[in-house]
Amino acid sequence: MSFLRRRKAPENPSPLEDEKEKEKKDKKVKEKSLEGERIRIKRWSCVDSCCWFVGLVCSIWWFLLFLYNTMPASFPQYVAEAITGPLPDPPGVKLRKEGLTVKHPVVFVPGIVTGGLELWEGRQCADGLFRKRLWGGTFGELYKRPLCWVEHMSLDNETGLDQPGIRVRPVSGLVAADYFAPGYFVWAVLIANLARIGYEEKNMYMAAYDWRISFQNTEVRDQTLSRIKNNIELMVTTNGGNKVVVIPHSMGVLYFLHFMKWVEAPVPLGGGGGSDWCAKHIKAVMNIGGPFLGVPKAVAGLFSIEARDIAVARTFAPGFLDKDVFGLQTLQHLMRMTRTWDSTMSMIPKGGDTIWGTLDWSPDVSYNCSAKKYKNNGTFGTFQNGKENPGFMKNINYGRLISFGKDIAGLHSSKLERLDFRGAPKGRNLANTSSCDVWTEYHEMGVEGIKAVTNYKTYTADSILDLLHFVAPKMMKRGDAHFSYGIADNLEDQKYKHYKYWSNPLETTLPNAPDMEIYSMYGVGIPTERAYIYKFTSQSECHIPFQIDTSADGGKECSCLRDGVYSSDGDETVPVLSAGFMCAKGWRGRTRFNPSGIRTFIREYDHAPPANLLEGRGTQSGAHVDILGNFALIEDIIRVAAGASGEDLGGDRVHSDIFKWSEKIILKL
Repeated sequence: MSFLRRRKAPENPSPLEDEKEKEKKDKKVKEKSLEGERIRIKRWSCVDSCCWFVGLVCSIWWFLLFLYNTMPASFPQYVAEAITGPLPDPPGVKLRKEGLTVKHPVVFVPGIVTGGLELWEGRQCADGLFRKRLWGGTFGELYKRPLCWVEHMSLDNETGLDQPGIRVRPVSGLVAADYFAPGYFVWAVLIANLARIGYEEKNMYMAAYDWRISFQNTEVRDQTLSRIKNNIELMVTTNGGNKVVVIPHSMGVLYFLHFMKWVEAPVPLGGGGGSDWCAKHIKAVMNIGGPFLGVPKAVAGLFSIEARDIAVARTFAPGFLDKDVFGLQTLQHLMRMTRTWDSTMSMIPKGGDTIWGTLDWSPDVSYNCSAKKYKNNGTFGTFQNGKENPGFMKNINYGRLISFGKDIAGLHSSKLERLDFRGAPKGRNLANTSSCDVWTEYHEMGVEGIKAVTNYKTYTADSILDLLHFVAPKMMKRGDAHFSYGIADNLEDQKYKHYKYWSNPLETTLPNAPDMEIYSMYGVGIPTERAYIYKFTSQSECHIPFQIDTSADGGKECSCLRDGVYSSDGDETVPVLSAGFMCAKGWRGRTRFNPSGIRTFIREYDHAPPANLLEGRGTQSGAHVDILGNFALIEDIIRVAAGASGEDLGGDRVHSDIFKWSEKIILKL
């Protein structure tokens, strides 16, 4: 009882205390709400800024384009002729005057990113976008709803196909890739010149495909390879039995290599056309800017979502690309998206160290990166008195595709101290990755895994494959099912009948079509990315831990090293070595890769920039996309389409050292 007496009876809180408690709770809720609003505003203010900036750039571009299009048609030509003299006739006009007319149907095969993609099914954020372009055109949705755009352009990370509830499909017809964006032509100039000698849609066909997915999956999902086969057969039948001239560009070159094996292979993996299908239906394959043996640029893109242009942009605006442009963490979003595009893995360098070089050797070191270009002119001499100029070759090790540090890139292999990264633990995860807005496989590597990558110091083409398997195992697991990067020992081995080998010219054979012709047509004289200097960056747990080191510069001693990138000869995207080797040596004559002896021709176009702004992107450009407006290239294509052969064009036309470099590569033929 005494205990009960000592207890105080519960007291009812007074109305005043109730009011104070309620005010405290309201204050906490209000503070939390304000904090959430501040975070939301912070996240989207940069998006709004970015949208405003992109919108401003697009508005200025469209305004200038409007002014240009509203001028009298003769005005730009009048000004240009006043500056440079009379302009030459476009190739189509010139060749029509010579009497050339339509003969062979023409098939265009676009490359990566140049073909339009449109939405057929989407999630709630994409309401109102049915059959609107998500890729190509004005790219309006990119800056209106960026995160929604990234979501719909991404594929499933396990299958490499559509995500549930999303269907993005290629645009069809010539409009699929005539222009990439308003005023930026891709195939439009070539199409217009073919039209001048009588071509129209009944004898021109754009073999559009979804360039994001693996080549075989374009057939699995969309039956694209079957459609190409059927259209070619129809065009041959309706054009008097004349075979087609196929014109692939960039990654489209690899896609059509895959097609030529698929169409002859038996069903269900192939098209069942038989071993003579190509011989019956194809006159010539005129490959433009073909990355036959891959491109180092693909390695940088997959490793750190970079190339020289992005790395330099980072230098001018530190941290900008790592922050809130797509809501948060721009490059992480782009890496997450592009690593779902299986097609990018088709352009990883093929042939390993045999083709691309070892730690202390590479075949393609005799290029003068500092030579200036002039219109209607070549480069300054790369050689002096028949000898290579040593000034621009000092310490170049192109075989080292990735090096961590400029000193490592130039150090002889005997002095390198390396720790093997293969099998290194990935046990301790990076801290606070739960706060990252987008997941990348780097978040699962841990501190030990990232250190292991840098401790290996430098990577050649052989070890690059192991590196990519280490840093992106899910991506490379999908890639291994669809692509291969080696050199075949015995092409009779039954394993090479699998479709994963069909886009690698070193692991497959050309068709049995001795009357067919294969051309390799590409630009030269432009410094082209060949190898990279990297650095480790530890800005935060959410950032990509590796970046191109733009402070690495070769100075006068090595003009081919600029902004952390070693350059060689090429078209700005594809090195000469990749574009030219197969037609210079691998397929030249009757080889194990070309058993029927299909004739091959190399046609190089020495780059000359436009003389003035009114020339636009120029008529003598050798750049990777701009070359599609090169008058000399267009003339070569029209002549072949009208019936000419490679010999009629004059055979090979070479400005680079491709034959010399090819001879340095020891390969069983």
